[in-house]
Amino acid sequence: MRRTKTWETYQEAQLQEVEKIAAGYRDFLNAGKTERECIKETVRLAEAAGYRNIETLQAEGKTVSAGDKVYAVGMKKTIALFMMGSEPMENGMRILGAHIDSPRLDVKQNPLYEDTGIAYLDTHYYGGIKKYQWVTVPLALHGVVAAKDGTVTEICIGEDESDPVLFISDLLIHLSAEQLEKKARVVIEGEGLDVVVGSRPAEGKKDESGEEKEAKDAVKSAVLKLLKDRYGMEEEDFLSAELEVVPAAKARDCGLDRSMIMAYGQDDRVCAYTSLLAQLETEPQTATCCTLLVDKEEIGSVGATGMQSRFFENTVAELMNLAGQYSELALRRCLGRSRMLSSDVSAGYDPMFAAAFEKKNAAYLGKGLVLNKFTGARGKSGSNDANAEYIGRIRGCFDKHDVAFQTAELGKVDVGGGGTIAYISALYGMEVIDSGVAVLNMHAPQEVTSKADVYEAVLGYKAFLKEA
Repeated sequence: MRRTKTWETYQEAQLQEVEKIAAGYRDFLNAGKTERECIKETVRLAEAAGYRNIETLQAEGKTVSAGDKVYAVGMKKTIALFMMGSEPMENGMRILGAHIDSPRLDVKQNPLYEDTGIAYLDTHYYGGIKKYQWVTVPLALHGVVAAKDGTVTEICIGEDESDPVLFISDLLIHLSAEQLEKKARVVIEGEGLDVVVGSRPAEGKKDESGEEKEAKDAVKSAVLKLLKDRYGMEEEDFLSAELEVVPAAKARDCGLDRSMIMAYGQDDRVCAYTSLLAQLETEPQTATCCTLLVDKEEIGSVGATGMQSRFFENTVAELMNLAGQYSELALRRCLGRSRMLSSDVSAGYDPMFAAAFEKKNAAYLGKGLVLNKFTGARGKSGSNDANAEYIGRIRGCFDKHDVAFQTAELGKVDVGGGGTIAYISALYGMEVIDSGVAVLNMHAPQEVTSKADVYEAVLGYKAFLKEA
């Protein structure tokens, strides 16, 4: 089935809106390269749109009612935003859900060492990556360092044009005959993803004769001095630090026609941003509308900030209590009667690797928002499989609002697969389907999306909040 294209149908006003949304999206990507940074930027945008922190409302003894806008943050890594509807919450909510974590390299707790005059940070990769893609590219260091006295210092090195960048070295081609015989998954191994952070030794101490003595690990000492001088950080503070190594490049227009966006972290911040924008630009509805942005999806949605935690359920309970609507039964009804778009990216069809896709059921760049009835691997393992009736409802909603959409699977049946947060939300009994934006180079240091698909995602999510 050939559905409506996007670029060919846009009028001038729509093209201007495409560019406006793309500009805001690039800014969001540049401001939020880690989950903490995403939450910080989301809170800034939400408060500018009139959202208030649920903890502030509780401290002030306030209640909430129809039209009120509220948000809750969990451990600075996950957030739920609510726009109260006129109907009781036990009738169910309309939920947009996405994740804000992306594949990266995490700095280990005992990371800094020196070898033959070069200082390194030892890392442990996070999520699914092709390790060889991370060598010889400019890298930045983001995160926080928590000292024993409770002070927390933010670190960001490599993003400003005046900053230095970091890198991971690779073996020169002249000596690579043996390396090039290896399978791609072990050309660069996990323990080989150590980041070069310095090569200049600290000044040595002079002996009694006035001669300068060579200090042991002098380069490491120099790096520690830099960290101490700039951030007040001791080596032991690495024990309680969360430092992430990410590509240093900014989000950029891509293609001679500027039709695409190239950037790190579009899986799944493209769905996070479009969901957030849809929520912020939608007027209050009869049903309570919610946008939920979570952490840890790339490693199984585990932990206190992942979708498997009770953060969302607990927050909904607190909100219902503020609205004077809480009971255990009402909470269960609210969650069970809700409808959700689990917004995660799809693999964009790449003709350079056509053998991995089944053309009739692939997602294409520039063809609109993607619906995935199911995800999972091979025999749909680990998948939420949306009901036909719910898909029919979503189709009707999108068509009514002229949203360009397509349906897809993640590659050929026996080739691979992937998961989302959909199956976790479905445990409450709510209707859920995966939706999102097609991406090229998924999980690479630089991913590519179509501006048209970003635009259609915003339209689709707005339509869902109004009509689902």
